Amino acid sequence: MDTDVPAPDVPSPTAPAGTVPVFDGHNDTVLSLRATGRPFLARGDEGHIDLPRAREGGLVGGIFAVFVTDPGERPGGDPPGVITSSPELSLDYAQRFAMTELARLLRIEAESGGAVRIVRSAAELRACLADGTFAVQLHFEGAEAIDPDLDALEVFHAAGLRSLGPVWSRSNAFGHGVPFDHGHSPDTGPGLTDAGRELVRACNRLRVMLDLSHLNEAGFWDVAALTDAPLVASHSNAWAISPSTRNLTDKQLDAVRDSEGLVGVNFHVGFLRPDGERDPATPLSVMADHVDYLVDRLGIDKVGLGSDFDGATMPAELADATALPNLFDVLRGRGYDDAALAQIGHGNWLRVLGRTWGA
Repeated sequence: MDTDVPAPDVPSPTAPAGTVPVFDGHNDTVLSLRATGRPFLARGDEGHIDLPRAREGGLVGGIFAVFVTDPGERPGGDPPGVITSSPELSLDYAQRFAMTELARLLRIEAESGGAVRIVRSAAELRACLADGTFAVQLHFEGAEAIDPDLDALEVFHAAGLRSLGPVWSRSNAFGHGVPFDHGHSPDTGPGLTDAGRELVRACNRLRVMLDLSHLNEAGFWDVAALTDAPLVASHSNAWAISPSTRNLTDKQLDAVRDSEGLVGVNFHVGFLRPDGERDPATPLSVMADHVDYLVDRLGIDKVGLGSDFDGATMPAELADATALPNLFDVLRGRGYDDAALAQIGHGNWLRVLGRTWGA
C-alpha cells in the first residue's frame, strides 16, 4: 500500500516511550463502568479501559459513547446476534439513562484532579494531547435521548456533546439502524425519517460530528446527501473482507474518501473475520488485513481506530488497552513507518474532527 503521504500538522501526544499514541474513535467504557461499578481512575482487571491501563498502552484519549440499553437488557457485553426488530425506547427513559451516564463522565473529570478532560473543541483536544491530559469526547450512540423538536440536542451540546450516531442498530424517531447479521448487505431497509433529516441539519449547524457506523446503507446515503461535514464511521470495517451488515461496502468507502472523512477500524472479532465468528483466538493479522484494505481504498490519511473496547469481543492479543502496542507491531511488520502509524493512531482523528468542529 502507498503510505508515502505527509503527516498532518498535529501535536506529538505524551505517551510511554516506544508506544504509538492512540486517540480511539469509539468505546463503551461508560456503560461498562455503570454495569460493573468499577472505577475509571484506578487500575483494575475488569473491562478494557481505565486510566492507568490507558496510559500504559499509549491510549491518550477517545470518543466515549453514551449508549441507552433496552430496559430489560443486561447492560454491557457483546453486541447481540441477528436483530430483526427492537422496540423503540421512550424519550423519558432514554433521557434519564443518558443523564446518569453523562453525569458519570462529569464526575470522573471532576475527581481526576485535571488528569481527565471532556473536550469541546479541536483546540482543547490538541492541548490535551500535547500536555498529557486524557481527552474524553462525548458521543451519543443512538439519539433516543433527543426529542424530535431537538431541544435536548441544544442542551446536551452545551454539556459537551460533540459526536452523535443518529441510530444504534434499532429504529428510533430519526431513522433505522442496521441489524447485526453476517453474510448480508447493509442495505436492510429505509433510512432517515424527516426528523432524522432535521437532526442532520442541526448537527451541521452545531458542528456535531455525525457517526454513520450503525446506520443502514439507505441511512448512510441520506446523511451523505445532506451533510456538509466529512463522512465518518467511527467503528466499522471493510465489508469486502468480512460481510457483516455493520461493515462498509466499497461504494460507501469511496464516499467516505471523497468527503475527506474517516473510518475507524473496529476490533470486534465478529466484524473482522471473514466467517463472522466471535473467536478471541483471531490473530491480529486479520485486523491488519482490514487496515491494509482501508488504506488502499481511502488513503493513509482517512483510516483510524475505533476499538469498541468495553462493548465487544476483542482478539486475545488485544485483551485491553495495555495491548495496543501489539497491533502497531503487526502493522510495522506490514511496512507502515512511524509517520503512517501516528496518522492511524491519532493524527487522522485530529484532522477529521478539526474539519468537522472547526479550528
